[in-house]
Amino acid sequence: MHSSLQLVLILLAVAVLVAAAARALRLPTMLGYLLTGIAIGPFALGWIPDRPDARYLAEFGVVFLMFSVGLEFSLPRLMTMRLTVFGFGGAQVVATIALTALIAWLLHLPLLAALALGGIMSMSSTAIVSKLLAERLELQTPHGRQIFGALLFQDLAVVPLLILIPAFAQESGAMATKLALAALKAVAVLGFLLFVGQRIMRPWFQWVAGHKSPELFTLNLLLFTLGLAFLTESAGLSLALGAFLAGMLISETEYRYQVEDDIKPFRDVLLGLFFVTIGMRLDLMQVLLNWRDVLLLVMAILVGKGALVAGLAMAFGSSRPTAVRTALGLAQAGEFGFVLLAQAADLHLLGAGITQPVLAAMVVSMLIAPLVFHRMDVLTRLIAGSEWAGRAKEVHDIAVKTFGKNQHVIVCGYGRSGQNLARLLEAEGLSFIALDSDPERIRAVAASGVSVVYGDASRREVLVAAGLSRAQAVVVTYADVHSSMAILRHVRELRPELPVIVRTIDDTHIDALKAAGAAEVVSEVMEGSLMLASHALMLLGVPLSQVLKRIRDVRETRYAMMRGFFRGASDVDDELDQDAQPRLHTVLITQGAAAPGHTLEELKLDDLLVEVVAIRRQGIKGVDPQPDTRIQVGDVLVLRGAADGLAAAEFRVLQG
Repeated sequence: MHSSLQLVLILLAVAVLVAAAARALRLPTMLGYLLTGIAIGPFALGWIPDRPDARYLAEFGVVFLMFSVGLEFSLPRLMTMRLTVFGFGGAQVVATIALTALIAWLLHLPLLAALALGGIMSMSSTAIVSKLLAERLELQTPHGRQIFGALLFQDLAVVPLLILIPAFAQESGAMATKLALAALKAVAVLGFLLFVGQRIMRPWFQWVAGHKSPELFTLNLLLFTLGLAFLTESAGLSLALGAFLAGMLISETEYRYQVEDDIKPFRDVLLGLFFVTIGMRLDLMQVLLNWRDVLLLVMAILVGKGALVAGLAMAFGSSRPTAVRTALGLAQAGEFGFVLLAQAADLHLLGAGITQPVLAAMVVSMLIAPLVFHRMDVLTRLIAGSEWAGRAKEVHDIAVKTFGKNQHVIVCGYGRSGQNLARLLEAEGLSFIALDSDPERIRAVAASGVSVVYGDASRREVLVAAGLSRAQAVVVTYADVHSSMAILRHVRELRPELPVIVRTIDDTHIDALKAAGAAEVVSEVMEGSLMLASHALMLLGVPLSQVLKRIRDVRETRYAMMRGFFRGASDVDDELDQDAQPRLHTVLITQGAAAPGHTLEELKLDDLLVEVVAIRRQGIKGVDPQPDTRIQVGDVLVLRGAADGLAAAEFRVLQG
């Protein structure tokens, strides 16, 4: 009892420390669990013995992982991506298995063990790669879609591999019988669950959900998942297959998202335990004794698998740079590879002399994966020099599209927000050019005649080609801070007086974006809360005029730039006497101007009834400049006042 409690305490302490360290270093926690398992396992510090009960408990981590994969299984989604998933993804798995098995067989490994090793090597890390692609906003790029399609097929391929590997471990005479029996059982279980289970499961879940008890719903979910896993294991298949089927059944119901949230804590905790037990299997002494084999295997995974993937990607019509990026994204081992390796080792299909170097090489390849992703652009340029030609064509196409445009708006991103903005600009007769990095979206709108071109707005040459020197504003319509900061940096260097409006999710990065030179930052949370408040106030009986005034006051406080407007040729004087209305005007302080070296107080712009509402300066941005703020060459002053006062203020700061 004491040793069991000690085991649990060690694992919990390790989990907390590893999760905290991984978050601090921005690394996948899975790698931390693997390294921890190596350190505390029986071959290193020996804190935790490699016991069968610990391994069986860790296997539930795989159960919940496969359940999550089943939840993601969507037939319409697969049909939409069928060429990428079943074409490229299927070719990648089959070719990797075949090539690995051939090499292993030539090195005198038994054929069935060689095939099992091929299945292990065909996997890539869904957890690491999807996270890195999402962080780099590359899920919708050509290489991102190819990588995701291959990962999706790999996840599906695990199911038959989990059935085949136990059959491979049988004696040659019984293998055919075992395979046929396994296939028969799989078809029977699958048929029963899909045709009968669906009819039983939906009303059962509705009955449980009708009690409106979160505890009952979670208990029922665990019962359903583990029950199907037990059913498939009893049929001579695997726990993971039953969990996959359970997830697949729920994926087509209205409970999918609730289930996904409920299962996540169990999955993450038990999956962490699984990776700890995988790390515990690694004998560092054996690795050191066979370091040449480990190094060769790492090179085989990174270079050999990468070259194979690149060749297949080009065969499926990808350009050389896209193929290289796809190869770099898939050239590592995966978490399902560990699942298959553990299964093959437990069945004695692969001996310790093979398991140890393979396990070490897989861990090393996954440690290298984030480094490869961060240097992907450099590596692609080194391997595929033709990318420059592709980029040159991209810039040329943008320049052709923007030829003749003047005083236009550069819209960065043509998603839903970008399209709504474009419609408003068109309604007002304002010229614009939209940049978007999703080729499918570009193809979809090409026939409509909208000024949308393919291009990454965060790149300097793309902004220049889009006519930045002639534009009157830049609007970033997507909420990506890294890309927005890059755009602001380029605009600040090339057109410091040009206003840039940036969208963000909440107020977290507003100060940083304004410091980088954003004229205004629009927060989705702020705007959503204002609309929510306005509807609530009207429903509570507050007069519409009072609601509008209240919302306007909040916006004027929150958005300083809204306390005035930039006048254009379309603005006409009418009964509102617009000349008396406060306007906004920007003044770039050039070399030789009178203002540099003087404070705002010394300029005495207040005498002209003109206020400096913002100063954009490299590294500094303030919406409320202080009287002792000293003007520098290169500053952009945003002035607010009446027309006559603005003209006099501009003359004073430039001429003295």
